[in-house]
Amino acid sequence: MIEAATGEPLGDGASATEADVDAAVAAARAALPAWQATSPDHRAELLGAFAVALDRRARTTDELVTRENGMPMSLSRGANGRFPAALLRYYAHLITETPIEEIRPSMIGHTIVRREAIGVVAAIVPWNYPQALAAFKLAPALAAGCTVVLKAAPETALDALVFAEAAQEAGLPPGVLNIVPGGVAAGQHLVSHPGVDKVTFTGSTAAGRIIGEVCGRLLRPVTLELGGKSAAIILDDADLDATMKGLRVASLVNNGQTCHLSSRILAPRSRYDEILGALAEMVGGLTVGDPLDTATDIGPVVSRRQRDRVLEYIAAGKNSDAKLIAGGGVPADQPRGWFVSPTVFADVRNSDRIAQEEIFGPVLAVIPYDSDEEAIALANDSEFGLAGTVWSTDDERATEVARAVHTGTVGVNDYQLDFRAPFGGVKASGIGRELGPEGLEAFFALKSIYRVGPADD
Repeated sequence: MIEAATGEPLGDGASATEADVDAAVAAARAALPAWQATSPDHRAELLGAFAVALDRRARTTDELVTRENGMPMSLSRGANGRFPAALLRYYAHLITETPIEEIRPSMIGHTIVRREAIGVVAAIVPWNYPQALAAFKLAPALAAGCTVVLKAAPETALDALVFAEAAQEAGLPPGVLNIVPGGVAAGQHLVSHPGVDKVTFTGSTAAGRIIGEVCGRLLRPVTLELGGKSAAIILDDADLDATMKGLRVASLVNNGQTCHLSSRILAPRSRYDEILGALAEMVGGLTVGDPLDTATDIGPVVSRRQRDRVLEYIAAGKNSDAKLIAGGGVPADQPRGWFVSPTVFADVRNSDRIAQEEIFGPVLAVIPYDSDEEAIALANDSEFGLAGTVWSTDDERATEVARAVHTGTVGVNDYQLDFRAPFGGVKASGIGRELGPEGLEAFFALKSIYRVGPADD
């Protein structure tokens, strides 16, 4: 494993073999009956202890992830240090309030509708938010009574071991949580394993299509949280100072390595030059450097391979009719590591590669429009539909525009995930939802028990 900011070795470890995956699934299956039978109150108690154990490790975990993937420390402290424990506590509370059985009157008597843990879950997470995205899956799955095999990305395999250490400290029974670091081969074997009952995956749309095909053939439930190419619609009445402050996060957080980023900036022609100037000034004011420094806004991307991919897209932008107005390469003062300057292209056509394909780096494409209706059409003219933002001094007008954008989530004058509300995409951005009560429901199988006669009081 290579440290993103230096290009120097950070750690080493073995990648899981098929035999390792088999052993993990076998352990999860063996532990499943007892964990399913555990009361929601007891599972909640153990999840609370799990959260405490993660909290104890938070300060070292956030630094480790920053060194692995380049995430600025100011972000990592929340995403990797505090968020996983908070999500465990949320689902620990929610499972105690979720009825396992409901009675519904029927024409011949009544029906007991029962929630049962879906079984052994294969959870596959990417490298960009490794702790947070693992918690998206672990917290509701464990709360529901499922056992889990978590496959960590090779780029962030070290921090995944923190979950194992914390789970042991918390007293989770053996086999309830199993962690296997590995690449594509390990993931493929896990997804198709006959001992798995459900797959939950976060990652690229290309990989998600393959996983979806396998699960479709096996008739295996699957949740897919995939890529995005979301639009920031700046309406003509927007407060540009507030909008630029918001876009620092909504469009560039985690060095552009975030699936829900508003990386297409739709700007009204009536204020087009003004917006271009504000974007160039905002991007030019970002601090690019050591991600361990809390003053840093933009750190490196995760790897040489990812940097080369981002630079290839920048080259494609330069070779188009678009106009480069900021960035456009590797920062001169960052000779080590995998840095890319925050980059802005103006006069982009919505059909251009840099407007249609997910880059996963700090690259923004600015596209002009003439009316609200055209802005909505441009936002919807994408194979993706994960997120988006609308910026305006009129909240009601912005909300009406937001309602018209075909996407799974959208922010008005901001974009912040709410773990009490469902998150996920439409079209090529995925299937299913995570977070909120809906995230817990995804790990239940429903059983209807039909009974003649009146229900018991």
